[in-house]
Amino acid sequence: MPHSTTEKQSLEKLATGIPGYDELSHGGLPKGRTTLLGGTAGSGKTIFAVQFLVEGITRHNEGGVFVTFEESPEDIRKNVGGFGWDIAAWEKAGRWVFVDASPQPGDGTIVTGDFDLTALVTRIERAAKKIGAQRVSVDSLGALFTQIQDDALLRREMHRLSAALKDHGLTTVMTAERTKEYGDISRFGIEEFVADNVTILRNVLSEEKRRRTVEILKYRGSNHQEGEYPFTVLSERGLVALPLSAIQLKQKSSVVRVTSGNPELDAMCGGGFFRDSIILLSGATGTGKTLVTTQFIEGGAKKGERGLLFEFEESREQLFRNATGWGTDFERMEKEGMLKVVCEYPEVSSLESHLLRMKDLIDEFKPSRIAIDSLSALERVAPVKGFREFVISLTSFIKHQETVGLFTATTPTLVGGTSVTEAHISTLTDSIILLRYVELRGEMHRGLMVLKMRGSPHNKAIREFTIDGTGMHIGEPFRDVSGILAGNVHQVRPAGVIHGQL
Repeated sequence: MPHSTTEKQSLEKLATGIPGYDELSHGGLPKGRTTLLGGTAGSGKTIFAVQFLVEGITRHNEGGVFVTFEESPEDIRKNVGGFGWDIAAWEKAGRWVFVDASPQPGDGTIVTGDFDLTALVTRIERAAKKIGAQRVSVDSLGALFTQIQDDALLRREMHRLSAALKDHGLTTVMTAERTKEYGDISRFGIEEFVADNVTILRNVLSEEKRRRTVEILKYRGSNHQEGEYPFTVLSERGLVALPLSAIQLKQKSSVVRVTSGNPELDAMCGGGFFRDSIILLSGATGTGKTLVTTQFIEGGAKKGERGLLFEFEESREQLFRNATGWGTDFERMEKEGMLKVVCEYPEVSSLESHLLRMKDLIDEFKPSRIAIDSLSALERVAPVKGFREFVISLTSFIKHQETVGLFTATTPTLVGGTSVTEAHISTLTDSIILLRYVELRGEMHRGLMVLKMRGSPHNKAIREFTIDGTGMHIGEPFRDVSGILAGNVHQVRPAGVIHGQL
């Protein structure tokens, strides 16, 4: 019989403590029940299973039992040591117990006759009672199943194990191997029928890029978020899920203006940027995007506003040299605590890892303005869907801080064109500024236009600008020409005169 809404809401949950997962599962794992965690090799199953116990110990003072069928306890202690998890110390403190059922040297028996898990169940029960455990992780069922070839026997014994753990009020995570990212839930096709809940971890190769996702496939008697959500594994934090479903459109809207760092650009924008706005600065290489970013940061510092600059295309030395060439002293601003610069190649981490580190730095430094140069560079390390999720999460987070953000994007051609970045962020931004090359009479000129300024009137002219040792200088609008944004400039002649391409 289907569960009613009241029953679903009343089911008690045990918070896993795994960042992001409890939001996806609406509170954690159903208490006293078994959850199957399926995934291919390297998807993060063992990390999840270990972290489930670690978070119970460190956050809730709940003891944990780890049943291992595959790796030895010593290997597990070593493998997770890099996360800062000192399992040996918790064992000595009586908060963690291993039940070691891993293969021993010389083992090679395949069970074909009578077999039961009574002895194993007894060992788990004793271990849980000894430390007052509420959490159990079993890793991995596949190692056990390779020894038993009778499906009926397997199902019977798995029911026995699951029921015994449930009778003792233990909340259990069991891991199982999958042969492919999409298809059967587990290798042997039995595990999911004896578990109350099923969660899938994936590590999909798409467009020559890896993307990790988590999906709650089944939560018996409980609501949960449906679909796949990105996650990453960080050396200092373990597994971290990114629940985009938790993002809410509840940002406040400020009418306070802040400077762009350029008085003429402020005037074009109707008095400057709004304090909580996201600005997209689009242009080809060499059009002045980094200069506008530099003036944006400097303009804030002059008003006592701290700036955080993420640079993904130039080294720190290049960035500081260029700023000095325009009369801006980034080094002095850093020493005064008005600026923090982070320079990294996008390829050093996954996009999810970049996102989490950026959020942590924003929380730590608490800037008044944030600049990212450029978003286009980050496209290289994720498939299109992953990049869009990154952009949505980052823009939402910055807006919730009521912080002004300036993002640059590089167009695919010198005369413009829509990039992947612009296609995914343009609707999320409050303002769009275009920088373009303009060819006139055999010479290259630069043009600037405020294409969008949400909530404010703005100057719609395409104005010429120049760059020298003191920065950007915005001049007069282009006259008697059209087709600049399309990259096909024509001079507009009086009526009766044939238009000619310049």
